[in-house]
Amino acid sequence: MEILIGIAIFILIVLLIEAFYFAFRTMRNPERMAVRKRLSALPTSGYESESIDITRKRLISEVPWLNRVLLIFHWTDDLRRLLAQAGIQRPPGFFILLSLLLGLGGFLIGSLITGNYLYLILVAAFLVVLPFFYIYSKKKRRMQKFERQLPDAMELIARALKAGHAFSSGLKMVADEFEDPIGTEFGKTLSEINLGVSVADALKNLPNRVDCPDLSFFVISVILQRETGGNLAEILENIARLVRERFRLQGQIRVLSAEGRLSAIVLIGIPFLVAFAISIINPEYIRTLITDPFGKIMVFFALLMMAMGILVMRRMVKVEV
Repeated sequence: MEILIGIAIFILIVLLIEAFYFAFRTMRNPERMAVRKRLSALPTSGYESESIDITRKRLISEVPWLNRVLLIFHWTDDLRRLLAQAGIQRPPGFFILLSLLLGLGGFLIGSLITGNYLYLILVAAFLVVLPFFYIYSKKKRRMQKFERQLPDAMELIARALKAGHAFSSGLKMVADEFEDPIGTEFGKTLSEINLGVSVADALKNLPNRVDCPDLSFFVISVILQRETGGNLAEILENIARLVRERFRLQGQIRVLSAEGRLSAIVLIGIPFLVAFAISIINPEYIRTLITDPFGKIMVFFALLMMAMGILVMRRMVKVEV
C-alpha cells in the first residue's frame, strides 16, 4: 500500500508541475512572443530560397512532449471533434491532464481515509471520467440548441433567396443574426466558401462539425438543388416545417412517456432509499450484505439486474422520431 501511495504522490507531483507550466505559458502568451521572434528573425532578402511549410499542424496539447505522445493515438481526433462540437476552446491535452490529476488526487486523498482498494478504484474512475462527462453534457446542450435554431435559420435563408439574394448572402445573414452555435458554424462555412472551397465541400464539412441529424436534410437539399435545379427557397421552407412538426411530435411523446420515466426513477430509487433507511434504523441488519461473501454476491447480482432493468425501461420510453 505504501508503494502505491508513493507512486501516486510522484505522478501527482509531476502532473501538478505540468499544470503550473501550462498556466505559466498561457499567462505569458507564448504564441505572440513566438510570432514576434520569428518576424524579427526574417531576412530582408532571399525569400526565394526559403522553404515554407503551410501545412496545418494538429495541436493536441500545449505541452510539447505530451503533444508528441498524444499525436500517436487516433482517438485524440475524436476528442478534438467532441471539443469542437461542445464549443470548448481548450486543447484535448488539457482535459487529459486534468482527468489524470483528478484521478490520482482522488486515489491519494482516498487512501488517507480508507484502505479499501475497491472504493479507491471506484472514486478514481469516477474522477477520471468527470471532465469527459462535462464535455459530453456541454456538447449535448449545444447540439440541442443548434436543432432548435435550425428551422428559423432555414426560413431566413429561404426569405433571403425570395428577396433575390445569393445563397452565400443567406448564410451571412444567419451568421450575423443568430447567436452561437448556429451562427458560429454557418460563419465557418461561409469563411470556407470565401477562401475558395466549393459550396458543396463547405456544406459537407458542416455535418462533420455538428452532430445534428436534421442538418443532413439541409445539406443534401442544397447540394442536389445546385446540381439538378429547383426552387431552393420552397425546399428549405418545407424542411423547416418538417423539422418543426418533428419537434412537436417529440414533445407529445415526451408527455405520454412521462409516467414511464417517473416509474423508472421511483423503481430505481426505492432500493437505495430502503437500504439507507435500514442502515440508520438497524445497522447490524444490513451489515451482513457488506461483510458476508454471499451478501456481496447478492448485492452484485442485484445491481446487475437493476442495470438491465434500467436499459429495458429506457428502450421502452425512448421513441425515435
